[in-house]
Amino acid sequence: MTKKNIQYITSESVTEGHPDKVCDQIADAILDELLKQDPLSRVACEVVASTGLVLVMGEITTKAYCDIPTVVKKTLKEIGYCDRFAGFDADSCAILTSINEQSPDIALGVDQSLEAKAGESDFTLGAGDQGIMFGYACRDTENFMPLPITLAHRLCKGLADARKSGRAKTFLPDGKAQVTVCYEDGKPQFIDTVVVSTQHRADASLEEVKEEVFQEVIYKLLPQDLLLPETKYYINPTGRFVVGGPQGDSGLTGRKLIVDTYGGFSRHGGGSFSGKDPTKVDRSASYAARYVAKNLVAAGLADRVEVLLAYAIGVAEPVAIDVDCFGTAKLPEAEIAQLVRDNFDLRPQAIIKNFDLQRPLYRQVAAYGHFGRDDLDLPWERTDKLDLLREKAGL
Repeated sequence: MTKKNIQYITSESVTEGHPDKVCDQIADAILDELLKQDPLSRVACEVVASTGLVLVMGEITTKAYCDIPTVVKKTLKEIGYCDRFAGFDADSCAILTSINEQSPDIALGVDQSLEAKAGESDFTLGAGDQGIMFGYACRDTENFMPLPITLAHRLCKGLADARKSGRAKTFLPDGKAQVTVCYEDGKPQFIDTVVVSTQHRADASLEEVKEEVFQEVIYKLLPQDLLLPETKYYINPTGRFVVGGPQGDSGLTGRKLIVDTYGGFSRHGGGSFSGKDPTKVDRSASYAARYVAKNLVAAGLADRVEVLLAYAIGVAEPVAIDVDCFGTAKLPEAEIAQLVRDNFDLRPQAIIKNFDLQRPLYRQVAAYGHFGRDDLDLPWERTDKLDLLREKAGL
């Protein structure tokens, strides 16, 4: 009798009011405003938030004008920090800026790639930095994302939707969710544990908060066939969560990398996305790696795929492309990697062109994940290469 492989895998997400996610959204809102006016803007924008303070800093080279304090306040109000009960207010917080232009040494390599300088490429852009990027896809869900992170995102977005619609009377903007799923031989079986922590009004009791979390979020958004009588629930397990957002904990851009990607199912190169224009391969190549992985799985070449891309600053072509199918490949992995090299143009300028990335589309993915977003039409989520891949693979 074959022994079954049982795993309990956990992923977390955070709401748009979490202090780190506040910073991501502000950074990407600034990026969007600059790209709207000047698609060639070079942006590396970092944001820090603390009690009564937002600091915007970084390197920006652009022909556009951005009234940064106005963008910051608008973003905070959209999140929900315009209520004295939340402890952080868009109209009264201090907003500081410290902005410089992009280093001319970096611009040398980005403006003209090593290949273009040698007359070997029609695309001029080089990678904006060295780095390693990963993309991942699997068959857990219809959007080819791991189930735990998909459910955690769903819960966090549900907290925000219930708060903004008025269905939930006790919720405030900050919050987190965590979902543990039991896997058997690599396939999800049931939800073992659900953790939800939501900031709430000071006059709300724990019982009132729990009631709204269950009725407006958990029972509405989690698949009932995966919930068992034994499923464990922890709702605001400390018993009180009134002080939250940047008042309760400082926020920083790029500190929720695993929330942004695959919930821990895939490795991460370490570079954050938010506040970076698409010449930064931390962002654009991560999107391309997801696109490659998703198309490989959709084409039936494997059930799970992790794609690695590595770049050198100022060089257009990736210095490494690798594919790991975790034992699920229908072809030798070396052949799949060659299919990727032959059928995907992974030079930064090609990625930017194919995905039309020099436009304002980043604020919308700065919370609830950059991948698997069924609610958005994201170019890196399309599966338009699957027929070509099947033909080339002979499937």
